[in-house]
Amino acid sequence: MEKMKVRKLMVSIDNFPKISDKATLFDALSELETAQEAFLSGKSAQRILLVENEKKQVIGKISPIDLFKGLEKKYNKVNVEDTLEKFGLKYIWTSMRKEYDLWESPFKDLCGKAGEIHVKDFVNIPNEGQTVDVEDTLSKCFHLFVVNRHDTLFVMEENEFVGMLRFSDVYRELAKTMKECKF
Repeated sequence: MEKMKVRKLMVSIDNFPKISDKATLFDALSELETAQEAFLSGKSAQRILLVENEKKQVIGKISPIDLFKGLEKKYNKVNVEDTLEKFGLKYIWTSMRKEYDLWESPFKDLCGKAGEIHVKDFVNIPNEGQTVDVEDTLSKCFHLFVVNRHDTLFVMEENEFVGMLRFSDVYRELAKTMKECKF
């Protein structure tokens, strides 16, 4: 299995619902709910929402957790590595809340601005630890899933997003392989 290529298990970006980076946070909420309903009813195999720029190029993804980041814009100022180094893990919530003034506005006030916040302001744009090439082996993916704890990896081909590798698909293949082993 470790020699299997990403291409074999990836899902093409054509199979995912998409939203414009110019859409609002409220639009993203609506689209995520629609994707979830389609997934639960069996009409769709995807509930991840991909984000496209004006050129229809996929630039990232939106998940429900990203909506929280979108509501509290101050998270854009947070550098997690610097914060961990500065405050340590034990006091991170108290220290970050004080340092960045997080969640101080009433929640209803934040939600009331959902029509003014745009997806491009909080989209989850993948970093190097969340991207793989279509020709990479799954062993690299195993490492990235374990170390970075992402549920999906962005699949690249010639510097363009072409698909997603979902942890659930890799796990299914792992379980199948383990069951085939004789103990």
